[in-house]
Amino acid sequence: MTLFRPLDDRHPLSGRLAMGVEYDGSAYCGWQRLKHAPSVQAELERALSKVASLPVKVHASGRTDTGVHATRQIVHFDAPAPRSQKAWVFGVNANLARDIAVRWVREVPDDFHARFKALARRYRYVILNQPSRPVLERANVTWCRDPLDAGAMHRAAQALVGEHDFSSFRAAGCQSKTPWRHLHFIEVHRHGPLVVIDVQGNAFLHHMIRNIVGALVSVGRGERGDDYLAELLALKDRTLADVTAPACGLHFVDSLYDEAWGLPQEPLGPNLLAFLGEWTGGRELPDCPMVEFRRGEPRVLG
Repeated sequence: MTLFRPLDDRHPLSGRLAMGVEYDGSAYCGWQRLKHAPSVQAELERALSKVASLPVKVHASGRTDTGVHATRQIVHFDAPAPRSQKAWVFGVNANLARDIAVRWVREVPDDFHARFKALARRYRYVILNQPSRPVLERANVTWCRDPLDAGAMHRAAQALVGEHDFSSFRAAGCQSKTPWRHLHFIEVHRHGPLVVIDVQGNAFLHHMIRNIVGALVSVGRGERGDDYLAELLALKDRTLADVTAPACGLHFVDSLYDEAWGLPQEPLGPNLLAFLGEWTGGRELPDCPMVEFRRGEPRVLG
């Protein structure tokens, strides 16, 4: 695996294309296009349309909320005009603000769908746990000046692993038809002053991860015991649960697909955690019906 892949500038790519996108969500209302506020989707579509000289609409692997970042947002679109790999990547980046960047582009079969073919999604929440406020990291971590017990947070979080009704951790305005989600794993580790909550699941409810983090911080401060998350889960009532953690510490770091689609593997972000050395798809997915259903029979190009 390598970070430095040459971009082809001779062979035009057409048909359905998959693209890896990274962004700092601080200045945006989130991923989804809205009429009244700037969004990552609208900015990406504007840049793609300039390169294609025709309108382009993209579909993403998952939505992110206002202020949330992403290092591996996967999108797909049907190219209205053929352009080389280099033109799609460099041309789009030349038309984007500095807080959004295309990392790669690939041709994929017509039945690939960034959202509906995703087997899992993974997020990392980063807390800078030190007495003084952050400076260089201020836009992409959440600051907590009270000492946190990462071990207690990890133990409390294990009650959430598996398939559960996460009503206690969904936002009041969540539009999902069901509160049931399957959490593949959730881990809490300390790396010097950084406390990292690493969570993967089939999908997530609106504000679900940030609400989980808010409860875990109460455990880490010693205000609640190791059984706190289990108690909240059993209540199935958001009004009885804890605070919502700030958006700035949350990073969408991976969307996983069957290997047959041929999407590139990358180091998991954010770059602040590059020392951990983990790459996308590095862990086995659980044996569950949703994963098996979405694996299906991917068609390989060529």
